[in-house]
Amino acid sequence: MTVKEKAKKMKQVSPLLAASPIRERNYALSLIAESLRNHAGEIFAANKADIRAAQNLGLAEPVIKRMTFNESKLNSALDGIFGLIELPDPVGRQLLHRQLDSDLELYRITCPIGVIGVIFEARPDALVQISSLCIKSGNCALLKSGHETVETNRILFNIINTAVIKSGLPEGCLVHAEERSEISELLECDESVDLIIPRGSNSFVRYIMDNTRIPVMGHSDGVCHIYVSRNANTEKAIKIITDAKTQYVAVCNAVESVLIDESIKDSFMPQLEKAMADAHVELIKEPADPHTEYLDYKLSVYTVKDLDAAIGHINLYGSHHTDCIITEDDEETEKFMQLVDSANVYRNCSTRFADGFRYGFGAEVGISTGKLHARGPVGLEGLVTYKYRLYGNGHIVADYAEGRRMFDFKDM
Repeated sequence: MTVKEKAKKMKQVSPLLAASPIRERNYALSLIAESLRNHAGEIFAANKADIRAAQNLGLAEPVIKRMTFNESKLNSALDGIFGLIELPDPVGRQLLHRQLDSDLELYRITCPIGVIGVIFEARPDALVQISSLCIKSGNCALLKSGHETVETNRILFNIINTAVIKSGLPEGCLVHAEERSEISELLECDESVDLIIPRGSNSFVRYIMDNTRIPVMGHSDGVCHIYVSRNANTEKAIKIITDAKTQYVAVCNAVESVLIDESIKDSFMPQLEKAMADAHVELIKEPADPHTEYLDYKLSVYTVKDLDAAIGHINLYGSHHTDCIITEDDEETEKFMQLVDSANVYRNCSTRFADGFRYGFGAEVGISTGKLHARGPVGLEGLVTYKYRLYGNGHIVADYAEGRRMFDFKDM
Protein backbone atom coordinates (compact mmCIF):
# COMPACT_ATOMS: atom_id res chain seq x y z
CA MET A 1 0.00 0.00 0.00
CA THR A 2 1.39 3.43 -0.94
CA VAL A 3 1.69 6.36 1.45
CA LYS A 4 -1.17 8.09 -0.34
CA GLU A 5 -3.38 5.05 0.12
CA LYS A 6 -2.43 4.78 3.80
CA ALA A 7 -3.11 8.48 4.33
CA LYS A 8 -6.52 8.19 2.66
CA LYS A 9 -7.39 5.29 4.95
CA MET A 10 -6.22 7.28 7.98
CA LYS A 11 -8.52 10.13 6.98
CA GLN A 12 -11.45 7.73 7.20
CA VAL A 13 -10.27 6.35 10.56
CA SER A 14 -9.53 9.73 12.14
CA PRO A 15 -13.13 10.53 13.26
CA LEU A 16 -13.24 7.22 15.13
CA LEU A 17 -10.03 7.99 17.00
CA ALA A 18 -11.23 11.55 17.67
CA ALA A 19 -14.41 10.18 19.24
CA SER A 20 -12.65 7.59 21.41
CA PRO A 21 -13.06 8.11 25.18
CA ILE A 22 -10.09 9.36 27.15
CA ARG A 23 -9.93 6.13 29.19
CA GLU A 24 -9.16 4.19 25.99
CA ARG A 25 -6.49 6.64 24.89
CA ASN A 26 -4.87 6.60 28.34
CA TYR A 27 -5.04 2.82 28.40
CA ALA A 28 -3.21 2.75 25.06
CA LEU A 29 -0.50 4.97 26.54
CA SER A 30 -0.09 2.69 29.55
CA LEU A 31 0.26 -0.33 27.24
CA ILE A 32 2.85 1.54 25.17
CA ALA A 33 4.91 2.29 28.27
CA GLU A 34 4.68 -1.30 29.49
CA SER A 35 5.64 -2.71 26.09
CA LEU A 36 8.61 -0.37 25.68
CA ARG A 37 9.98 -1.43 29.06
CA ASN A 38 9.40 -5.13 28.33
CA HIS A 39 11.22 -4.89 24.97
CA ALA A 40 14.04 -2.61 26.11
CA GLY A 41 16.76 -5.13 25.26
CA GLU A 42 15.58 -5.47 21.66
CA ILE A 43 15.35 -1.68 21.29
CA PHE A 44 18.87 -1.12 22.61
CA ALA A 45 20.29 -3.86 20.36
CA ALA A 46 18.68 -2.27 17.29
CA ASN A 47 20.00 1.13 18.30
CA LYS A 48 23.53 -0.18 18.70
CA ALA A 49 23.33 -1.55 15.15
CA ASP A 50 22.25 1.88 13.89
CA ILE A 51 25.07 3.57 15.82
CA ARG A 52 27.69 1.19 14.39
CA ALA A 53 26.43 1.86 10.86
CA ALA A 54 26.53 5.61 11.47
CA GLN A 55 30.08 5.45 12.82
CA ASN A 56 31.18 3.41 9.81
CA LEU A 57 29.75 6.15 7.59
CA GLY A 58 31.69 8.77 9.54
CA LEU A 59 28.67 10.73 10.75
CA ALA A 60 29.44 13.61 13.11
CA GLU A 61 29.40 13.01 16.86
CA PRO A 62 26.47 15.41 17.52
CA VAL A 63 24.37 13.44 15.01
CA ILE A 64 25.29 10.15 16.67
CA LYS A 65 24.38 11.62 20.04
CA ARG A 66 20.90 12.50 18.73
CA MET A 67 20.57 8.97 17.34
CA THR A 68 21.36 7.25 20.63
CA PHE A 69 18.49 5.55 22.43
CA ASN A 70 19.78 4.11 25.70
CA GLU A 71 18.43 3.46 29.20
CA SER A 72 18.44 7.19 29.99
CA LYS A 73 16.51 8.07 26.81
CA LEU A 74 14.03 5.25 27.48
CA ASN A 75 13.42 6.45 31.03
CA SER A 76 12.86 9.99 29.78
CA ALA A 77 10.42 8.70 27.17
CA LEU A 78 8.53 6.70 29.80
CA ASP A 79 8.39 9.72 32.11
CA GLY A 80 6.87 11.66 29.24
CA ILE A 81 4.20 9.00 28.66
CA PHE A 82 3.29 8.79 32.35
CA GLY A 83 3.12 12.58 32.45
CA LEU A 84 0.75 12.58 29.48
CA ILE A 85 -1.53 10.05 31.15
CA GLU A 86 -1.92 12.39 34.12
CA LEU A 87 -2.85 15.39 31.98
CA PRO A 88 -6.53 16.21 31.36
CA ASP A 89 -8.18 15.33 28.07
CA PRO A 90 -7.56 18.16 25.56
CA VAL A 91 -10.50 16.95 23.44
CA GLY A 92 -14.09 18.02 24.09
CA ARG A 93 -13.31 21.08 26.22
CA GLN A 94 -15.93 23.82 26.08
CA LEU A 95 -14.34 27.13 25.03
CA LEU A 96 -17.55 29.08 24.45
CA HIS A 97 -21.27 28.77 25.28
CA ARG A 98 -23.39 31.57 23.89
CA GLN A 99 -27.13 31.95 23.52
CA LEU A 100 -27.94 33.54 20.17
CA ASP A 101 -31.67 33.52 20.83
CA SER A 102 -34.13 31.52 22.86
CA ASP A 103 -33.47 27.78 22.20
CA LEU A 104 -30.60 28.66 19.82
CA GLU A 105 -27.30 27.95 21.58
CA LEU A 106 -23.75 27.97 20.22
CA TYR A 107 -20.79 26.04 21.61
CA ARG A 108 -17.10 26.09 20.68
CA ILE A 109 -15.60 22.67 21.49
CA THR A 110 -12.01 21.44 21.11
CA CYS A 111 -11.39 18.57 18.72
CA PRO A 112 -8.34 16.81 17.21
CA ILE A 113 -6.73 18.24 14.08
CA GLY A 114 -7.18 14.89 12.33
CA VAL A 115 -4.28 13.37 10.37
CA ILE A 116 -0.83 14.71 11.20
CA GLY A 117 2.25 13.90 9.14
CA VAL A 118 5.45 14.15 11.16
CA ILE A 119 8.81 14.01 9.39
CA PHE A 120 11.87 13.86 11.63
CA GLU A 121 15.57 13.02 11.45
CA ALA A 122 17.79 10.87 13.66
CA ARG A 123 15.76 11.03 16.88
CA PRO A 124 14.24 7.70 18.02
CA ASP A 125 12.90 9.33 21.19
CA ALA A 126 10.96 11.73 18.94
CA LEU A 127 9.00 8.79 17.53
CA VAL A 128 7.89 7.82 21.03
CA GLN A 129 6.98 11.40 21.99
CA ILE A 130 5.08 12.13 18.80
CA SER A 131 3.13 8.86 18.78
CA SER A 132 2.14 9.32 22.42
CA LEU A 133 1.06 12.93 21.98
CA CYS A 134 -1.00 12.11 18.91
CA ILE A 135 -2.76 9.22 20.66
CA LYS A 136 -3.54 11.32 23.75
CA SER A 137 -4.89 14.17 21.60
CA GLY A 138 -6.94 11.86 19.37
CA ASN A 139 -4.93 12.46 16.20
CA CYS A 140 -3.83 9.92 13.59
CA ALA A 141 -0.08 10.11 12.93
CA LEU A 142 1.78 9.33 9.74
CA LEU A 143 5.42 9.11 10.85
CA LYS A 144 8.41 9.42 8.54
CA SER A 145 11.64 8.86 10.43
CA GLY A 146 15.25 9.33 9.41
CA HIS A 147 17.10 6.53 7.64
CA GLU A 148 20.02 6.81 10.10
CA THR A 149 17.95 5.09 12.82
CA VAL A 150 15.90 2.75 10.65
CA GLU A 151 16.37 -0.33 12.85
CA THR A 152 15.56 1.49 16.09
CA ASN A 153 12.53 3.27 14.68
CA ARG A 154 11.17 0.11 13.09
CA ILE A 155 11.13 -1.80 16.37
CA LEU A 156 9.84 1.21 18.33
CA PHE A 157 6.96 1.70 15.92
CA ASN A 158 6.04 -1.99 15.90
CA ILE A 159 5.95 -2.04 19.71
CA ILE A 160 3.86 1.14 19.91
CA ASN A 161 1.47 0.20 17.10
CA THR A 162 0.85 -3.28 18.55
CA ALA A 163 0.03 -1.73 21.93
CA VAL A 164 -2.36 0.78 20.34
CA ILE A 165 -4.26 -1.92 18.45
CA LYS A 166 -4.37 -4.11 21.59
CA SER A 167 -5.94 -1.21 23.50
CA GLY A 168 -8.91 -1.19 21.12
CA LEU A 169 -8.15 2.04 19.28
CA PRO A 170 -8.77 1.98 15.51
CA GLU A 171 -6.25 -0.01 13.48
CA GLY A 172 -4.42 2.20 11.03
CA CYS A 173 -4.40 5.30 13.23
CA LEU A 174 -0.58 5.10 13.24
CA VAL A 175 1.53 4.57 10.11
CA HIS A 176 5.31 4.44 9.76
CA ALA A 177 7.03 5.29 6.46
CA GLU A 178 10.68 4.23 6.15
CA GLU A 179 11.77 4.99 2.61
CA ARG A 180 13.26 8.41 1.80
CA SER A 181 11.25 8.49 -1.44
CA GLU A 182 8.05 8.43 0.61
CA ILE A 183 8.63 11.99 1.83
CA SER A 184 7.70 13.42 -1.58
CA GLU A 185 4.61 11.23 -1.68
CA LEU A 186 3.56 12.35 1.80
CA LEU A 187 3.94 16.01 0.83
CA GLU A 188 1.40 15.45 -1.96
CA CYS A 189 -1.30 14.10 0.40
CA ASP A 190 -3.05 17.46 0.84
CA GLU A 191 -6.50 15.84 0.54
CA SER A 192 -5.84 13.46 3.44
CA VAL A 193 -3.20 15.01 5.72
CA ASP A 194 -4.28 18.04 7.75
CA LEU A 195 -0.91 19.18 9.08
CA ILE A 196 2.81 18.52 8.55
CA ILE A 197 5.25 18.87 11.44
CA PRO A 198 8.91 18.64 10.33
CA ARG A 199 11.80 18.19 12.76
CA GLY A 200 15.32 18.45 11.44
CA SER A 201 17.93 20.75 9.97
CA ASN A 202 17.27 24.22 8.60
CA SER A 203 17.58 23.08 4.98
CA PHE A 204 15.40 20.02 5.61
CA VAL A 205 12.54 21.99 7.16
CA ARG A 206 12.77 24.66 4.47
CA TYR A 207 12.48 21.96 1.81
CA ILE A 208 9.30 20.67 3.44
CA MET A 209 7.79 24.15 3.62
CA ASP A 210 8.60 24.85 -0.04
CA ASN A 211 7.24 21.58 -1.44
CA THR A 212 3.76 21.01 -0.06
CA ARG A 213 0.30 22.57 -0.02
CA ILE A 214 -0.34 21.03 3.41
CA PRO A 215 -0.06 23.52 6.30
CA VAL A 216 3.34 23.20 8.01
CA MET A 217 3.97 23.86 11.70
CA GLY A 218 7.48 24.06 13.05
CA HIS A 219 10.73 25.95 12.87
CA SER A 220 13.58 25.85 10.41
CA ASP A 221 16.43 26.50 12.84
CA GLY A 222 17.33 27.45 16.40
CA VAL A 223 19.65 30.44 16.60
CA CYS A 224 19.14 31.18 20.30
CA HIS A 225 20.71 34.17 22.06
CA ILE A 226 21.70 35.12 25.58
CA TYR A 227 22.23 38.82 26.26
CA VAL A 228 24.45 39.59 29.25
CA SER A 229 23.33 43.00 30.52
CA ARG A 230 25.42 45.57 32.36
CA ASN A 231 23.11 44.72 35.28
CA ALA A 232 23.86 41.01 35.17
CA ASN A 233 25.11 38.83 37.97
CA THR A 234 28.16 37.52 36.10
CA GLU A 235 28.50 34.35 38.17
CA LYS A 236 24.91 33.52 37.32
CA ALA A 237 25.55 34.37 33.66
CA ILE A 238 28.49 31.97 33.33
CA LYS A 239 26.50 29.15 34.91
CA ILE A 240 23.52 29.73 32.60
CA ILE A 241 25.57 30.09 29.39
CA THR A 242 27.52 26.92 30.16
CA ASP A 243 24.34 24.93 30.64
CA ALA A 244 22.62 26.45 27.61
CA LYS A 245 25.58 25.56 25.37
CA THR A 246 26.80 22.22 26.74
CA GLN A 247 23.99 20.41 28.57
CA TYR A 248 22.96 18.95 25.18
CA VAL A 249 24.78 20.65 22.37
CA ALA A 250 23.01 19.16 19.35
CA VAL A 251 19.52 20.57 19.88
CA CYS A 252 17.59 23.58 18.66
CA ASN A 253 17.27 25.22 22.09
CA ALA A 254 21.01 25.28 22.80
CA VAL A 255 22.42 28.81 22.84
CA GLU A 256 24.35 29.71 19.69
CA SER A 257 25.17 33.36 20.28
CA VAL A 258 26.06 35.43 23.36
CA LEU A 259 25.68 39.21 23.30
CA ILE A 260 27.74 41.13 25.88
CA ASP A 261 26.98 44.69 26.91
CA GLU A 262 30.05 46.74 25.99
CA SER A 263 30.21 48.33 29.44
CA ILE A 264 31.12 44.97 31.03
CA LYS A 265 33.08 43.43 28.15
CA ASP A 266 36.53 43.84 29.71
CA SER A 267 35.54 42.23 33.00
CA PHE A 268 33.17 39.55 31.68
CA MET A 269 34.96 38.28 28.57
CA PRO A 270 37.90 36.66 30.47
CA GLN A 271 35.41 34.81 32.69
CA LEU A 272 33.50 33.57 29.66
CA GLU A 273 36.67 32.53 27.84
CA LYS A 274 37.83 30.45 30.81
CA ALA A 275 34.45 28.81 31.33
CA MET A 276 34.10 27.89 27.67
CA ALA A 277 37.68 26.59 27.50
CA ASP A 278 36.96 24.39 30.51
CA ALA A 279 33.85 23.11 28.72
CA HIS A 280 35.78 22.56 25.43
CA VAL A 281 33.67 25.15 23.63
CA GLU A 282 35.27 27.20 20.85
CA LEU A 283 34.44 30.90 21.10
CA ILE A 284 34.01 32.59 17.74
CA LYS A 285 34.21 36.36 18.20
CA GLU A 286 32.15 38.61 15.93
CA PRO A 287 31.62 36.06 13.09
CA ALA A 288 30.58 37.48 9.74
CA ASP A 289 27.29 35.52 9.69
CA PRO A 290 25.27 36.32 12.82
CA HIS A 291 22.60 33.75 11.86
CA THR A 292 24.58 30.55 12.44
CA GLU A 293 23.29 27.39 14.10
CA TYR A 294 26.31 25.29 15.11
CA LEU A 295 24.71 22.35 16.97
CA ASP A 296 28.27 21.79 18.15
CA TYR A 297 30.76 22.98 20.77
CA LYS A 298 31.02 26.41 19.17
CA LEU A 299 29.61 29.72 20.34
CA SER A 300 29.37 33.12 18.66
CA VAL A 301 30.15 36.16 20.82
CA TYR A 302 29.27 39.77 19.99
CA THR A 303 29.62 43.04 21.86
CA VAL A 304 26.56 45.28 21.74
CA LYS A 305 26.13 48.87 22.85
CA ASP A 306 23.13 48.42 25.13
CA LEU A 307 19.79 46.68 25.64
CA ASP A 308 18.21 48.30 22.58
CA ALA A 309 21.08 47.09 20.40
CA ALA A 310 20.75 43.58 21.83
CA ILE A 311 17.02 43.48 21.10
CA GLY A 312 17.62 44.74 17.56
CA HIS A 313 20.32 42.13 16.95
CA ILE A 314 18.14 39.28 18.23
CA ASN A 315 15.10 40.29 16.20
CA LEU A 316 17.18 40.73 13.05
CA TYR A 317 19.48 37.71 13.22
CA GLY A 318 17.70 35.25 15.52
CA SER A 319 15.29 32.51 14.57
CA HIS A 320 12.51 33.62 16.95
CA HIS A 321 12.95 30.40 18.92
CA THR A 322 14.31 31.10 22.44
CA ASP A 323 16.22 34.14 23.70
CA CYS A 324 17.31 35.14 27.19
CA ILE A 325 18.46 38.20 29.13
CA ILE A 326 20.77 37.96 32.13
CA THR A 327 19.96 40.91 34.39
CA GLU A 328 18.94 41.85 37.91
CA ASP A 329 16.96 44.86 36.67
CA ASP A 330 13.16 44.40 36.49
CA GLU A 331 12.52 47.33 34.12
CA GLU A 332 15.16 46.06 31.72
CA THR A 333 13.62 42.59 31.89
CA GLU A 334 10.15 43.83 31.03
CA LYS A 335 11.43 45.74 28.00
CA PHE A 336 13.28 42.65 26.77
CA MET A 337 10.22 40.43 27.30
CA GLN A 338 7.95 42.81 25.41
CA LEU A 339 10.20 43.68 22.46
CA VAL A 340 12.01 40.42 21.66
CA ASP A 341 9.83 38.75 19.02
CA SER A 342 10.47 35.10 19.91
CA ALA A 343 8.31 32.15 20.89
CA ASN A 344 10.17 31.85 24.21
CA VAL A 345 11.73 34.79 26.09
CA TYR A 346 13.59 34.18 29.34
CA ARG A 347 15.24 35.97 32.22
CA ASN A 348 18.16 34.46 34.11
CA CYS A 349 17.70 30.84 33.03
CA SER A 350 19.01 28.43 30.41
CA THR A 351 17.51 28.37 26.93
CA ARG A 352 17.38 24.58 27.32
CA PHE A 353 14.13 24.99 29.27
CA ALA A 354 12.32 25.48 25.94
CA ASP A 355 10.88 21.98 25.91
CA GLY A 356 7.39 20.50 26.19
CA PHE A 357 8.30 18.11 29.00
CA ARG A 358 9.96 20.90 31.02
CA TYR A 359 6.89 23.09 30.48
CA GLY A 360 4.69 20.37 31.97
CA PHE A 361 3.12 19.45 28.64
CA GLY A 362 4.10 15.79 29.04
CA ALA A 363 6.13 15.92 25.82
CA GLU A 364 6.18 17.85 22.55
CA VAL A 365 5.91 17.17 18.84
CA GLY A 366 8.27 20.05 18.19
CA ILE A 367 8.70 23.78 18.70
CA SER A 368 6.87 26.27 16.54
CA THR A 369 8.26 29.72 15.79
CA GLY A 370 5.20 30.65 13.76
CA LYS A 371 2.39 32.76 15.18
CA LEU A 372 -0.69 30.94 13.89
CA HIS A 373 -2.40 28.20 15.89
CA ALA A 374 0.53 27.16 18.11
CA ARG A 375 3.76 28.79 19.27
CA GLY A 376 6.70 27.54 21.31
CA PRO A 377 6.82 23.90 22.49
CA VAL A 378 3.82 22.18 20.92
CA GLY A 379 2.14 19.80 23.33
CA LEU A 380 -1.45 18.62 23.61
CA GLU A 381 -3.06 22.05 23.26
CA GLY A 382 -1.19 22.63 20.00
CA LEU A 383 -2.59 19.39 18.57
CA VAL A 384 -6.25 20.30 18.92
CA THR A 385 -8.38 22.80 17.07
CA TYR A 386 -12.08 23.46 17.63
CA LYS A 387 -15.47 23.21 15.99
CA TYR A 388 -18.69 25.13 16.52
CA ARG A 389 -21.84 23.27 17.54
CA LEU A 390 -25.16 25.06 17.15
CA TYR A 391 -28.33 23.66 18.74
CA GLY A 392 -31.64 25.08 17.54
CA ASN A 393 -35.36 24.35 17.54
CA GLY A 394 -36.67 25.08 14.05
CA HIS A 395 -34.76 28.35 13.72
CA ILE A 396 -34.27 29.79 10.21
CA VAL A 397 -32.18 32.77 9.05
CA ALA A 398 -35.08 34.33 7.11
CA ASP A 399 -36.84 35.20 10.38
CA TYR A 400 -33.85 37.33 11.44
CA ALA A 401 -33.11 38.78 8.00
CA GLU A 402 -36.72 39.93 7.60
CA GLY A 403 -37.09 41.28 11.13
CA ARG A 404 -39.54 38.73 12.54
CA ARG A 405 -36.99 37.74 15.21
CA MET A 406 -34.04 39.48 16.82
CA PHE A 407 -30.80 37.97 18.12
CA ASP A 408 -30.43 38.02 21.88
CA PHE A 409 -26.70 37.36 22.38
CA LYS A 410 -25.89 36.21 25.89
CA ASP A 411 -22.77 34.41 27.10
CA MET A 412 -23.81 31.52 29.32
